[in-house]
Amino acid sequence: MTNITQLSQLDLNASYSYADYLTWRFDETVELIKGKIVLMSPAPNVKHQDISMNLSHGLKGFFRHKPCRVYAAPFDVRLYNRKKSILANRDIHTVVQPDLCVICNTGILDEQGCNGAPDWVIEILSKGNSKRETQDKYQLYQDSGVKEYWLVFPYEQSVHQFVLNELTEKYELIAMLAAEDRASPALFPDLVIDLAEVFAE
Repeated sequence: MTNITQLSQLDLNASYSYADYLTWRFDETVELIKGKIVLMSPAPNVKHQDISMNLSHGLKGFFRHKPCRVYAAPFDVRLYNRKKSILANRDIHTVVQPDLCVICNTGILDEQGCNGAPDWVIEILSKGNSKRETQDKYQLYQDSGVKEYWLVFPYEQSVHQFVLNELTEKYELIAMLAAEDRASPALFPDLVIDLAEVFAE
């Protein structure tokens, strides 16, 4: 298969698989959503990066001697319906790069990244991509079985915490938190995150 070195070589209206994605060698960062190429926002700004680093530091410390692993973007996560077994690259049509994710089933990790749903995903919104995170990725994470999803709003200094209801297979908003609050993931209640420190510049 020919390596693709420029985005212009691709038909943005066509559908692609993760096997195709692995051949792409251009500079632009993209995600693949149900086979469609989605251009990612320009490089994250300082506020976004500060929040990501602050969260990463706390998560890395908490999970250091635990079986779960923490990864930060860029890190490929391949998603598909939770009822399916691990799929081959040619059968996967969605690959995203969450800002942060926690994976406890290390059996779904391989050299390329994560083949299946992480347990916990955190997305930090950037200007211009809020619809993708609050609607498109929300649906993808819900359908693929991500158990907990946090949306971080940098400019509002708030966090929306969603937990998957295993009976309905739908997310439930369990908390809307502000900078003066402390947050704990439902999956890991012993982890306490001081949001004032997360939003500190």
